[in-house]
Parts: sequence; structure tokens; C-alpha cells
Amino acid sequence: MTRVTGGMALRLLVSKYTAPDMYPTFTCYLKTSLESRGMPPKILQCNISRRTGVIVVMASAMFAREAIFGEHIANAFDFGLVAPDQTVEQAESGIRDHAQSLLQVKAMLESESWDEAQRALRARSASLKHDIYTLIQVKPASERPQLRKLYSDLFNSVTKLDYAARDEDASRVWQYYDNIVLALDAILSRLY
Repeated sequence: MTRVTGGMALRLLVSKYTAPDMYPTFTCYLKTSLESRGMPPKILQCNISRRTGVIVVMASAMFAREAIFGEHIANAFDFGLVAPDQTVEQAESGIRDHAQSLLQVKAMLESESWDEAQRALRARSASLKHDIYTLIQVKPASERPQLRKLYSDLFNSVTKLDYAARDEDASRVWQYYDNIVLALDAILSRLY
């Protein structure tokens, strides 16, 4: 008795249709509730050639790859919390520069270049977020809840500023920018 595996069955099916038929016809059966009552199944004829099938699959794969790995789509906040290879020393040395970089978004907000300000805000807040989170993790357990609250306030204000810039609401933009300045001062004074 010969056992047919899935790969063999597929090869047999493919070889069966390649030689005599260049464009095989696939038959699709729909199993309905009527079939359980003794009614004959409905048959749909699908005339799909292998070439068309391969083209459709390859095009789908290409579009899916672009949607998943495209850089233009990944222009939102980076929600990863800790850079895997970041040390405490690296976080301490970069935190002041990243904080200053975040505050330099003010010039773009003053000129009301909202899209540019949003992109800069997202890019600059990601590295600051990594630095602060890394430093919070090495603090004593008793200090962490207060630091996490300040961390949350800071980056919630960053997110709200991003939304206000998207809506081009200047009054809310400046309100959230002021909140960011206050939260940065508070968290940096507690970290050092």
C-alpha cells in the first residue's frame, strides 16, 4: 500500500494538468446546508490559468511587503520602550541633547509648518523616550512610580501636541508645548 503525502499529491495534481492542459480549470464546490438534506451540491466553475494565479499571488506578496515594511508608513511614534543595546551611560550622555532637540520643535511651531513639526516631534521624542525609560529602570523601586507618572505626563503631552499640530490648532499646540517644557524640567530634575 502506497501512502501519498501532501507534497506528492500536489505534484501528481500539477503534473496531471501540465501536460495535456496548458490552462486547467479549477472546480470549486460550495457545501451548503441543503447538501445535508440530500440536495446536490452547487458547482462554480473558475477559469483561472496558472499564469494568472501566479501573477495574482506575486502581486499580492509585493503589495503586502510594501505595506508591512515600507518606511513611509512607519512614520508614527516608536512604541518600543528600551533599546536592547542601550546602556545607562549612553542614556545619561544623550538625554540632555535629546531633550534640547525635542524643544527645538518650537521654531517649526512658530512658523506653523505643522507637518514638518509633527515629523520632527515623532523622531526626536523616540530617542528621548528610550533614554528616560532606561534611566527610570535603574532607579530604586521607591522612586519609580513618581518617575513613571512624570514620564507618562511628558509623552502624553507629546502625543497631544502631535494631534493639535495635525488639527492646526495653535492655542492647543502652545498649551501642550508648555506642558512638555514643564514635564521635561520635572523629570530631568528628579533623574539627576
